[in-house]
Formats: sequence, structure tokens, C-alpha cells
Amino acid sequence: MESGQKMRGADAVIKVLAAHGATTVFGYPGGAIMPIYDALYGSPVTHLLSRHEQGAAFAAVGYARASGKTGVCFATSGPGATNLITSLADALLDSVPLVAITGQVSTAVIGTDAFQEIDVLGMSLSCTKHSFMVTDINELIPTLYKAFEIAASGRPGPVLVDIPKDIQIAELEYKTPILSFTEEPAAELSAIDAAKALIQQAKKPILYVGGGVGMAGAVDHLRQFINETGMPSVATLKGLGSIEHGCKGYLGMLGMHGGKAANLAVQACDLLIVVGARFDDRVTGRLATFAQDAKVLHLDIDIAEINKLRQADVSISADLRQVLPALSMSLSLAPWQQEIEDLFQQHQWDYQHPGELIYAPAMLRRLANKLPEDSVVSCDVGQHQMWVAQHMWFRRPEDHLSSAGLGTMGFGLPAAIGAQVARPNATVVTVSGDGSFMMNVQELTTIKRRKLPVKILLIDNQKLGMVKQWQQLFFEQRYSETDLSDNPDFVLMASAFDIPGRTIHHADQVEAALDEMLSTPGPFMLHVSIDDAFNVWPLVPPGACNSDMMDQMEKQT
Repeated sequence: MESGQKMRGADAVIKVLAAHGATTVFGYPGGAIMPIYDALYGSPVTHLLSRHEQGAAFAAVGYARASGKTGVCFATSGPGATNLITSLADALLDSVPLVAITGQVSTAVIGTDAFQEIDVLGMSLSCTKHSFMVTDINELIPTLYKAFEIAASGRPGPVLVDIPKDIQIAELEYKTPILSFTEEPAAELSAIDAAKALIQQAKKPILYVGGGVGMAGAVDHLRQFINETGMPSVATLKGLGSIEHGCKGYLGMLGMHGGKAANLAVQACDLLIVVGARFDDRVTGRLATFAQDAKVLHLDIDIAEINKLRQADVSISADLRQVLPALSMSLSLAPWQQEIEDLFQQHQWDYQHPGELIYAPAMLRRLANKLPEDSVVSCDVGQHQMWVAQHMWFRRPEDHLSSAGLGTMGFGLPAAIGAQVARPNATVVTVSGDGSFMMNVQELTTIKRRKLPVKILLIDNQKLGMVKQWQQLFFEQRYSETDLSDNPDFVLMASAFDIPGRTIHHADQVEAALDEMLSTPGPFMLHVSIDDAFNVWPLVPPGACNSDMMDQMEKQT
């Protein structure tokens, strides 16, 4: 269809998607979005049928995060649209570019409590970067173009476009709108000079690296900055993979479940260089004590994050790909580098665990070392998520998909599906817990239908492990509703979806089982039974300073 040709609004939607390189969309049909699904039929845009709208949106999130492209999902009005809300909130808090297109009842009956009518525009305002309802057919194409622009520009995020059914079937003349390009703000030279002065004056500077580095496409720029300055570094959950594995001075994740060396180094620094991060409470512990003696240099594209929680001595809101090279310089940090190396050596992880039971951290470290170079690990939320962050390593941030800001159980399986679609030749593993896995277990059908080779590593302690750990430590061992001892036979369940698998219980089974999972063509479920006594350590108690970490020697029994 050429520009200027008459077509239905629904056909225009698909044409706009194709124009933006959206080769795959994820969704679930229904009455109010049926014209768009009719337009999909025979179109160049592939559709992946999820079995729940939340699964569809999480698959779109996984697709976006693993590929760097904008994810797209569809849902119908009413319950279809409301089922997207959690996923939209997840995408907002983790700054994922996503365009969600929902059907809506016809404009003539909006506001009459029509069948499956809900004000999804109003519902979505707090969990999207922007939301639209199209009530004029002539605004359909410009609105969709604007949605893609907003989703991907600046700090990325989800955009919802709600399209009434009569707009979908109305005719229009397709015209490509005049494109508007939003230029990223440029750093002021005075701010660059002030930042360089701070760095030159510092004796103990440290980089605090967040998810913004990967989203800015600035990973290589960050690595070059580290190479030139020799500056020590730590990362947030979403920043993992940005710093090269084995990089000298890199101490891993900081925060509530960060490593001891990382937290102690941040507390000892005199300059905290915050790169694409936002002083999240799970990172800082008690904010007033977080790197309290350090000056702050904050680099972030989102000016709303500057001075929101911690006053910066110098801040730059600009593209990191320009800022980091401008701040690179040779530094003399030998005493600080030695102090960092001493911390690193003193607080190495101990993977030697006595007994026959499977020790999840050691297993996950083995998995990280076995994964092919082009691999993606998707996580659910809970103890296993923190073990993955602590003990696995990632080549790039797009290789580690974890629900960070919202902490959404049920994220892992559909996100892995999206990642596998985005990178069909990659090895994609989802690491889940027995609680989280059941949240979107229906997406096993999606794996079966599309014959996706997703590997599932299910760590099962028959508990809601993270909640149980907190009940043990902070609620006098009153274990309220965290028992999952009535779990199904997960391998038998997987077999119903034509997914082979096996269960292991002992440490001497781990090596062969990991090899079997990774070498099996197609999907595979490795069900790993662990003792519920294993907790995640270290742990910064709520409201405590990051230097006051509890470890397993101090746990309550």
C-alpha cells in the first residue's frame, strides 16, 4: 500500500508497525480489537499468540530488552487491557520501550458502561510514559508515529494507544506524517569542566552504574572510560553486564543483596559517580548514610532523577555516549585501587558447600561458565533472582533480563519467550522459583506452539523463599502463607506441553544435568530441588546502613 491509498484504520495500524520495523507483535485477540487482528492476517507482521495478556506484554518487554528495539503488544478492551497494566508498570519502572495497542468499544458508546468497556486511558496514566486514545481517524497515524517516538526517545518507556473499534474500521488516506526528531540534550561545557575537576580532585572515586548505560547504548563508552581512568566500579541489578566480566576493580552488585566488597567500597569512597542510576532504596539502604562522606557526580538522561533523592555536587543530563568520552582522563589511583583489590580478595564468594544437597549459588556459577557467548538469562523474582545477580555474569546488559523496579513474579517465562523470538539463535534460559513460575505457567503453551528452545531452570524449595526469609529474620519466624509443599510435579507438567525435563536433588547431579539442559535441542525443564534453609546472603536489613550487612554466620535460627 503506497502513501495516499485508502484503507481501514486497522490496516493503517499494521502498516505503521511495519514502517517502524516491528516484525513481531505479542498479543491476545478479542471483540474490540478484531479489525486489527483481521488486518494482521496475511500481513508481513508476525503475531505470537500468548495465553494471557500479561504474558504477551512481558514477552514484548523481553523482546525489547534482549534486542534493543521497541516491543509491541496487543490486547482487547476491558479485561484484556486491564491485564496489561502490571506489565506496563514493569516497563515504566525499568525504562523499557514498549508500544501497547488496545482495542476499545466504539466511540458512540464510550461512557455508557458498554460490554467490556473500561477507562484504560485513565488506568494507564500512572504506569506509562504517555497514553493516547484515538477518537479521530485522521489522528490515528500521527498518534502511532508519536507513540513510537516517545517510547524510544530520552529515557525509554511504555506508551499505550487505545483505539475504538469504529476508528479501526473507518477509512482513511494513508499518509506518512512529517517526522519530528527529538534531539537529546547536549552537555554544557561548564558542567563538563566542573565534573572533570571533581574527578581530578578525588582520591577514592567509584562508579555506580545503573541500567541507563545499556539503554543509552553506552556500554562500550563506559568500558573505555573505565580502561582510561582505572576507576573501580559497582553495578545495580539492571546495570549488570555493562561492566566487562573480570574487569579489574569491578566489585559486582551493590545494595540490599549486593556483595560485601561492593557495599564497603561505596561507603568508603570520596566521589560517587552515578551513571544512569537513580538512588533506588534497594541500592542505598538508609539513604542518609549512603556514601555519606562522598561528593556526587550524577549523569542521567532523565533530568527528573537529578537531585530527586540525593543532592548532586555536579550533574549532567545528556547522552552518556557524549558525556563519558568527554570525562575520560588518566588518573593516579594506585592506593585506592589496592584498597579495592584487598576488599575484593577479602570478600570472595565461597562456593564450597558441605553435604550432598544442591547449593544454588554454586550451581548458577557453573551455569554462567557453561553458557555460550550468545546467551540470555531471564529471571523471575525472589531468592533465585538475587542468586543469579550475585553469582552469574553477563557479557552485555541485554543478556540479563530481570524485573528490577517493580519486582514482578511471573516475569521470567514470558520475558524469555520474547528474548528467544528476538534472538532466535541465542541460548535463552529462564531461572525461576516454584512460586514465581506458577504466575504465568500458561505460557508453556506458547513455547509448545512456536517450538521455542527456551531452557527452564526451576529452583524449588517449596516455599515463597524471599518472604519466608524475611519472616524468619524480622517476623519472629511466623511463617504465614509461604508454604508451597503442595507444588505439582513440575517435570510431569512440562511433559504435558511436550517439554522434556528431569529433577535433581543432589550436588553430584548438577554438572550432568546442566549439560543435558544446554545440549538438548528445543525446550527443556531442569527442576532443581533445594533445601528451604538456604537463604540469600549478605542482607542489608530494612532501614539499615549498607555497611551493616548480615551474613549467614549472623542469621537467626
